[in-house]
Amino acid sequence: MMRFFSLTLVSSLALAGCMAGPDHAPPPPPASHALQSGAFLRAGDADTARPVARWWEGLGDAQLTGLIDQGLKDAPGIAAAQARVRQARAGLVRARADLLPTLGSSAMYLHADLPNDAFGTGPGKNDLYSLGFDAQWEIDLWGGKRRASERSRAQAEAAEARLADAQVSLSAEIARNYIALRAREASLALLDRRHALESRIAAASQRRYDGGTAPRLPVEAALQQVQRTEAERAAMAAEITVLRDSLAVLTGQAPGMLDSLARAEIPLPPAAVTVGDPAAMLARRPDIRAAERQLAAANAQIGVEAARRFPSLSLTGLIGIGGTSAGDMFDTSQLAAIALPRLNWSFLDFGRVAAAKRGAVAGRDAALADYRASVLAALQDAEGALARYGAARTGLARAGGVARHADQIARLQGLRAEAGTGSSIDAMEAERRSVDARIAEANSRADLTLTYVALAKALGLGWKADTHRQ
Repeated sequence: MMRFFSLTLVSSLALAGCMAGPDHAPPPPPASHALQSGAFLRAGDADTARPVARWWEGLGDAQLTGLIDQGLKDAPGIAAAQARVRQARAGLVRARADLLPTLGSSAMYLHADLPNDAFGTGPGKNDLYSLGFDAQWEIDLWGGKRRASERSRAQAEAAEARLADAQVSLSAEIARNYIALRAREASLALLDRRHALESRIAAASQRRYDGGTAPRLPVEAALQQVQRTEAERAAMAAEITVLRDSLAVLTGQAPGMLDSLARAEIPLPPAAVTVGDPAAMLARRPDIRAAERQLAAANAQIGVEAARRFPSLSLTGLIGIGGTSAGDMFDTSQLAAIALPRLNWSFLDFGRVAAAKRGAVAGRDAALADYRASVLAALQDAEGALARYGAARTGLARAGGVARHADQIARLQGLRAEAGTGSSIDAMEAERRSVDARIAEANSRADLTLTYVALAKALGLGWKADTHRQ
């Protein structure tokens, strides 16, 4: 019996080298297409060195850095993604364990009251005591379990990539809301200044009307502008509250917890922005990594389904001591061993396995299409982000020039009013237009930083590898 068991085991292990289904071949990275496109040639002053992961530190804003760090640590979305990583890793451990035998121990007592000479037993009641160890092992003849382990590993790596993608998205979203908050705060301060000027213009127009030196129309126009600015101020204050609450939620806090956040200037990106080469960008983006790992998992599923077409071999072994009395469980002369190989083959299933394999192949094809879509979207993101970033830099330079000219005009109009060659209302109107130019400049400054954030996200920055792996 033991010789038969050994021969069966050796032959099973030899057959276990077989692997059903195709091996995964990662699709070639489309870096050549990226190099041929003009996206990375439109970076302007962008540096081609490897970008830094913590891109937000380049903005030089300690409050923003603290908010992003807190969000990456406390945000519920990050915690959920981390839990899914742990879940996927546990599935991988289980899939690997399925390749190994199952060992156990058992103790049994059996009492039977049988007819005389039934199954060779004596008359009357019979007792059986047994104490032993058993093992069960399904030999992975065709690689189905190994393909399942391969699938679980790919799924775990995809979950890790989705965690990284969540970190990328969260850091960018916090930065967007923070920059929008600073832009609204700057605009509100300038609106307060404009409101004061418009109130003075309305008062001066009213005095001229009361003195009979001007018609009523300028008074009504000035009052209309005052009320329009008051409405803008109210809307701007509401947006500031909403943005503060949004930042609180993004960082894992309750709305209202950031009401005391100190005001700060709109941060600007560094003079040179590191972009890197297209191949490195594609390899760095976690969404592409997740799509490639899902493709690997779908490919392994083909092998899992293909292995079901072939026979399965399981081995059961039992070593025990026992007899008809309790003392026999400790008598080594009562040792018994059983080896039971078992072959199962569902050779007639009316197409179930074939249909499952066709479904797995279709799933692999869909995953491949999803991967290609992710790559194309990444290239589009990079091209659009670089184009918008270059345009935003030009826009800020032009807005700054317009604001400086408006300031100069306001200064000259003020000098004319002081010299008596111009009216005070004209001087205040010029100053009001200067304030409008400064509001436009603040918005252009925020637009530039927002395009920098979009560029960092398009490059797949804002995540770090998890070193605590199972």
